Amino acid sequence: MQAFTVVFVVVLLVTTATRLWLARRQVRHVLAHRGTVPAKFAEKISLASHQKAADYTAAKGSLNMAHLAVEAGLLLALTLGGGLNWLDQFWRDLLPEREILRGLALIVSVVGITTLIDLPFSWHRTFGIEGRFGFNRMTPKLFLIDLLKQALLGAVIGVPLVLATLWMMHALGERWWLWAWAAWMAFNIVMLAVYPTLIAPIFNKFTPLSNDELKARIERLLHRCGFEAKGLFVMDGSTRSSHGNAYFTGFGKTKRIVFFDTLLNSLNGSEIEAVLAHELGHFKRRHVIKRIALTFMMSFIFLFLLGYLMRQLWFFNGLGVELPSAAMALVLFALALPLFTFLLHPLSAMYSRKQEFEADRYAAENANAADLVSALVKLYKDNASTLTPDPLHSAFYDSHPPAAMRIARLQTEI
Repeated sequence: MQAFTVVFVVVLLVTTATRLWLARRQVRHVLAHRGTVPAKFAEKISLASHQKAADYTAAKGSLNMAHLAVEAGLLLALTLGGGLNWLDQFWRDLLPEREILRGLALIVSVVGITTLIDLPFSWHRTFGIEGRFGFNRMTPKLFLIDLLKQALLGAVIGVPLVLATLWMMHALGERWWLWAWAAWMAFNIVMLAVYPTLIAPIFNKFTPLSNDELKARIERLLHRCGFEAKGLFVMDGSTRSSHGNAYFTGFGKTKRIVFFDTLLNSLNGSEIEAVLAHELGHFKRRHVIKRIALTFMMSFIFLFLLGYLMRQLWFFNGLGVELPSAAMALVLFALALPLFTFLLHPLSAMYSRKQEFEADRYAAENANAADLVSALVKLYKDNASTLTPDPLHSAFYDSHPPAAMRIARLQTEI
């Protein structure tokens, strides 16, 4: 057994065991605190709502543990189990003279297999867990239509991108990754610009905000914050889920503010203003630009690493692949990278939580902190978000601060 094979197996086992351990900790911790509402929320959240949130979190955690085990098994089957070798040989026999097209077929095959493996989990999450706790509004027909739309969109956008990358890997020498990075940056910037008007409407219906009083309140907030938006829109989120949210999307002149219809139905005008002020805080504190810059920096590093690894025979053989190729390097890199970057999760989550606190402070400065607290409590209740997450699980994964910590920080601004 090659040295890299041993490293891969050890990292896979340690990462999977750690993820399962963290998920189990979360379930046990939440259920252990199921019987009592935290004192800070006792007046606003009933015991029944708190217990619903605990049961909902536990159900999601149990499904996640099963999914983690299946993912690890699939990864072993594809790599050391010979699955990728079989797929590669199948397409080599079928397309012996068309290397780039053969590479595309290999990548599409792997994506198709992983999608099919994930499908039962997605179905159970939607119709089992979300349905059981009263959040799902999606019909099986709409679920399948969305799946088909995603597949078609992936083909229209993803296939040309993969073909361009494979061509660069074959035609541009050892520095191909630098050109691929430039193309990836351009692609992301274009997608930021076209997503609000061309892609998002494929899945949801967006209508201009019609509540004149709320519209006037929001426009005054935008004026105070110096934010220009293309428009205020309401998204029909209720066709799929009862969860609520608000966000701004787009880039440059295409920026628009979007409210889920479920959010508008659950919050009053001042609470909606406070929630939007928080979202604007991300923009005004340049969190969006910082995240884009971080994404570009990480993609630069990863593509550089891929450019090195695809020239190393031990990389392919160590992961059970007999015949190296550009497409196989892409597949192996995509499959193995999450294992080796797992320990970056806490750093990423910590950075995200820091930005959430900054956005909360901005909201308190430009709206009303008490209204944001009130809105958050309603959203925690309506979305069945646990008020008692396991601290270690939260530190590893949570992009938002725990409820008690976030509310306590906001109350100092009141």
